[in-house]
Parts: sequence; structure tokens; C-alpha cells
Amino acid sequence: MRGIVLPEREERSFWIDGDRLRSEPVPGADLVVDGGWLLPGLVDAHTHPGTENLDDPFSDETLRRHLTDHRDAGVLLVRTPGSAARIPGWVDEDPRLPRVRSAGRWLATPGRFFPGFGRDVSEAELVRAAVEEAEASSGWCKVIADWKHDEPAVPLEVLTAVVQAVHAAGGRVAAHCQTAEGSRHAVQAGVDSLEHGMHLDPGLIDRMAAQGTALVPTLSVFGAGADRRRAEEPSARRDWWLAGWEGMLPNVRAAHEAGVTVLAGTDSFPCGTVTSEVEWLVRAGLSAEAALGAASWAARAWLGLPGLVDGGPADLVAYDTDPTLDSSVLAHPGRIILRGRVIT
Repeated sequence: MRGIVLPEREERSFWIDGDRLRSEPVPGADLVVDGGWLLPGLVDAHTHPGTENLDDPFSDETLRRHLTDHRDAGVLLVRTPGSAARIPGWVDEDPRLPRVRSAGRWLATPGRFFPGFGRDVSEAELVRAAVEEAEASSGWCKVIADWKHDEPAVPLEVLTAVVQAVHAAGGRVAAHCQTAEGSRHAVQAGVDSLEHGMHLDPGLIDRMAAQGTALVPTLSVFGAGADRRRAEEPSARRDWWLAGWEGMLPNVRAAHEAGVTVLAGTDSFPCGTVTSEVEWLVRAGLSAEAALGAASWAARAWLGLPGLVDGGPADLVAYDTDPTLDSSVLAHPGRIILRGRVIT
């Protein structure tokens, strides 16, 4: 294959050897991409495949369908920060499904999450449970750090103990945060990723940058609900939600400018719609290239995978035109290659 590689914007040629890219010719190769724009497979850093509704049990059939929808949209790596069940081993063994970085089951302390939808534990059990989920998944665990707007978040000392224990075990911690207190505790505890970050105090952004806490704002799912919220009858919860939403785009821009790793995640259905999150990141003030990187090469690097380099994974998407000039191009990949296999 040959084309202009992003983000370097250099014309290069690659050969596929098994599931690896090579910069030297492989005998007998067929040309599968001739020109256009090449970028590492897209990434959805916050998606929950396997179930769509609170009343639906987690199922392998739904999981396969969701991951296939991601793949067919060019999303070749997903992170599932919390799930109703641990991602089964057969997913990693199927070469036609995206690579998955999972965080085990959602960890919810009393009153903080939908009852029974994740793993319900007491605050006293949270540290042990977090280590267990990290060790049983891809090294991640996910803590519901807050929930209702008028109730307290997980105490700072508890969340700090979680982070210390998981880091000691070689894992990483994602924290769901939608209140000012929850976001503050998560940053002060040193979590690895702040999911949503609604009501985040801008004064904490420099600390996030310094300690390497990434921000996964999932703007598209919040933006989709903004008009509905505005149409609701005035209430404390409605006003709280809208105030949080009003601050999210400015915070995302400030975080990016401060050097925080901002990642694209959808947190919604249907799967395979990370293009919408890229568009929201652009609205927030990221350049088109930075927003695309948040859903491709930057996200892959953050999750431990290289881009299009010799010896790297043969996961790439090809487009006829430059997707940084028109993000709608992302919805129409000309070629998808996953683990060295031509998908489309």
C-alpha cells in the first residue's frame, strides 16, 4: 500500500507481513491501496459494547454486533471503560474484530450508579475490587466516582487508595465524573483518565497535564441531550446539568491547550460513530488535525500501540481525500485493514 501517512503527511509505502507493517518489500505482495490518505485505525476511547439498555443482559451476540459496527466504520481499537460484564476472551482471539482495551465491570459504591448494572461494592471493598477488575481485564478498572448532583462523591481518601493500589499492581484507573466534587477528587487522587469531567474546575487542568490525567469528555452524547434538557421544566437538576454542559467545551479547549491528552469517546449508540465526537472536539476549539488525532494516532499511542511504522500493527484506514480538511470523510473509508486482513 502507498499513500500520504498521517500525522506525518509524508508519502510512504508499506507491505503487510502477517499482522505487521513492513517498510521493505514482501515478495509476492498485491497492491491494495494506491494513493490517498493513510492513518492508523480509528479509536473510540469510551464505548460500552455488549448491551444497550438497563433491562438488557450483556450478551456475546450484541457484543459481536457492536464491535463489528465499530470495525466497519474504521474503528479498529476500542476502550471499554466499564461494562456490565467482563469482556470475554474470544474477542481478542477473533482477528476480524477490533482490538479491545477493557476495564472490567463498572465499580459502583452504594447509591452511585444503576443498581446491579455493574459490580456493586462498599467503599471499604472498593480498593480490593478495583485491583481485581484491573488484573482480570486489560489492566484498567473503572470507578463511578460520583452520581447524583446533590449527593457526595466517593471520598478523596478512598479514591486515592484505589489509585495507589491499582498503580502498584501495574494497572490504570478511569473515573466517571459528572459533579464538581467528583471531578476534583478524581484529579487530586491522580486517576489516569477523567471520563466526562462535567463541572470540572478549570483550575485543576494544569494539574491534570502535569500528572498525565487524560480527559475523555464524550461531548457528542451530552450535546445530543442539550436541547431536550433545555426544554424540561426548570429544576435544580436541570439547571445543574445545563451549567455543567456550558462549561464542557471551554474546558476541553483549555485542557488541550494546557497539554492534557484529550481523547475521543462516544459513550452512546449506535456504535461506530466516533466521527461525531471528532466534530464536537473541533467545535470545542481543537484543530481538525488534533481532533482526528484524538480518535486515531494520539489515542493509539496513549493506549500503547504505535502508528503506521515499520513493525507496527497492520491496522489502518485509507481515505481518498484528506480527512483533516473535511471530517465527514471519516464516515466513508476507502479501505479498512485490520490485523493485516483487508476488511473492505
